[in-house]
Amino acid sequence: MLKIAFHPIYKHPLPEGHRFPMEKYDLLPKQLIHEGTCGEVNFFQPHFPDSSHILKVHEEDYFNRLKNLELTKKEIRVSGFPLSQQLVDREQIIADGTIKSCHHALENGISMNIAGGTHHAYSNRAEAFCLLNDQAIAARYLQENGLARKILIVDLDVHQGNGTAEIFQNDDSVFTFSMHGKGNYPFRKERSDLDLELADGTGDAEYLKKLKSTLPDLIERTEPDFIFYLCGVDILETDKLGKLSCSISGCKERDRYVLQTCHDLGIPVQCSMGGGYSCDIKRILEAHANTYRLAQEIYF
Repeated sequence: MLKIAFHPIYKHPLPEGHRFPMEKYDLLPKQLIHEGTCGEVNFFQPHFPDSSHILKVHEEDYFNRLKNLELTKKEIRVSGFPLSQQLVDREQIIADGTIKSCHHALENGISMNIAGGTHHAYSNRAEAFCLLNDQAIAARYLQENGLARKILIVDLDVHQGNGTAEIFQNDDSVFTFSMHGKGNYPFRKERSDLDLELADGTGDAEYLKKLKSTLPDLIERTEPDFIFYLCGVDILETDKLGKLSCSISGCKERDRYVLQTCHDLGIPVQCSMGGGYSCDIKRILEAHANTYRLAQEIYF
């Protein structure tokens, strides 16, 4: 059975006019249930993770100042969100959702988190709507508990996973692969183990060609026993922050290819949703919902 992490705290109140589409976290589970892709039984509610899991990735000083609401004004501004206790609780619960998703993925082949994909969070700071790096925390959790040895992070959000790259920059046991817009944020990029940079305006054909010519060889070379997939839908041509020109069908084909590859090779995969900033919330929901539809189709 497909298991999906979701908690009502995922939809966090933001100031009016804020550009982050927080409502998608409330609407996506409702859409999946309404259309029959999932039922209530597919969802589980995460809680607070043990702080020790977070501290395997994030520096203690940063995490303590975050929990105590002691970040500087500059740090808060760079994070993109007003700092509050509810926000800090939310970030920890999202991380726990990804940790628990890993157990379900090991059992069922795949598991999802309605939120997550917070790949701009560095070991010692927040950045761009990301305060704690959920997939990095879960990757280290798997290794610390003997559940995985070699991990591959496939980051197909339109923005480079700079925080993830920094966290694992000296760690050969976690391979970071980021395919992203060359001329897009972050403008000073980190070095992933493999970065594929795409020109503005890249459409479906070129995008899928590069992915399909890269992923199989990468998996063969790295031999991962667990994969994290960050499936941001900000590659869409309608995305306000994306600069690429992929269609919803192209985005769906991307997800189909990644999930089918993981399935055929028998490698467990955990999916976190990542970004999506189209003006029409319906387009964001449709693109995200496709990932869940494909998971059900391919695995169950």
